[in-house]
Amino acid sequence: MMKRFSQITFYRMLCFSCFFIFMAMNPSMLKAQDDLPDADPVPVPVLADEPDEFRAVVSENYVVTPATLEFRDELIDRLQVPDGFSVNVFAEDLENARIIAVSDEGHIYVTRRDQGAVALLRDTNGDGKADDVTDVVTGKENVHGLAVHENQLYMVTNKELYRAPIQQDGSLGEVEQLRDDLPDGGQHPNRTIGFSPDGKLFLSVGSTCNDCDEPRDEHATILRMDIDGSNQEIFAEGLRNTIGFGWHPETGELWGFDHNSDGRGNDFPPEQLNHIQEGKHYGWPWVYGNREIDYFTPEPPPNEMSRKEFSEKTEPMVMGYKAHSAPMQWTYYTGNDFPAEFQNDAFVAMRGSWNRNPPVGYEVVRVKFQEGRPQNIEPFITGWLSDDGKSHFGRLVGIAEHPDGYLLLCDDKNGIMYRITYGN
Repeated sequence: MMKRFSQITFYRMLCFSCFFIFMAMNPSMLKAQDDLPDADPVPVPVLADEPDEFRAVVSENYVVTPATLEFRDELIDRLQVPDGFSVNVFAEDLENARIIAVSDEGHIYVTRRDQGAVALLRDTNGDGKADDVTDVVTGKENVHGLAVHENQLYMVTNKELYRAPIQQDGSLGEVEQLRDDLPDGGQHPNRTIGFSPDGKLFLSVGSTCNDCDEPRDEHATILRMDIDGSNQEIFAEGLRNTIGFGWHPETGELWGFDHNSDGRGNDFPPEQLNHIQEGKHYGWPWVYGNREIDYFTPEPPPNEMSRKEFSEKTEPMVMGYKAHSAPMQWTYYTGNDFPAEFQNDAFVAMRGSWNRNPPVGYEVVRVKFQEGRPQNIEPFITGWLSDDGKSHFGRLVGIAEHPDGYLLLCDDKNGIMYRITYGN
């Protein structure tokens, strides 16, 4: 592994001190929501020679948090969807609804992180709306990731891993704790989980910081373990926060979307679509995108390597998407209701930026695959963000396919779960 233990260095403290002094002397560098200039792209910093040395660089950054509009039914008319598709409200008042999991029998589960609960949603009369929403798990603080495997619902909090058997009616049996020692804390505490085709449990562990040499090897990784939580090992590293990931239905290969670092301007680095392979390092915090060196990170790479030497040992991204879009849950479409051209494509919920001008994200994107390889990333549903970028009515998180052929999507600001259908 190419990680090593390191304390926060003198250079990092010097960098932060210089940065905050600079910002105090230049308050215009932070743009508030009420002052939105026309924003030109901010280029990747061009520095002097001696690329192995850290340089304190400053790039213009914005704090632009669009206001949250309270949900109203007529707001759905703002959504732009492809011809033949429609979006309706499946459930409301879910509060902090995050990650969705659906069993083979069609039982719909969603984590309500701030409430410490997992809810079961039922559409008992088949009208396309949930008429029964019941918390089947409570008292699990910060419960976030969900996955179904062998008729068991797996749940993960910041530090704990649980599972419970799924009953015939969708309710759960006794909840069993498998782990209470997962890497926790820091900037990215929300864990997500999934099961590989060979039945291994994969768990994404985000970084504790924006850019640092992590003191614990397991941060900024994807971990692999047995289904009972034993035999934990690092599968891939250098991943700042890969919340959304999944195995392609045809090839069984693992793909995921990583959140890249903030504070480097509007357009660098891109959100990173990766082919996630065992033993690979994806660059964070020293390298981004197509092995581009990040000179904002003050700490040197591990093992006394130069930045260039280190970059050559990392795995480049396969594709990039707009910086700061914040990719969340990822799902493949394998149903029969959407047109055939959508088969085996991936859909990703983009939560949206808070530090870019103009804001981006607040959408669902489609990753188009051909013969198991991604060909393009394109918007699928947009419109949650207003045209002027000053307001939104949805910060999207969870997305999942239902066995009946539609997609479910949730927004954790207004507590809405949407249902995306074709031809209805």
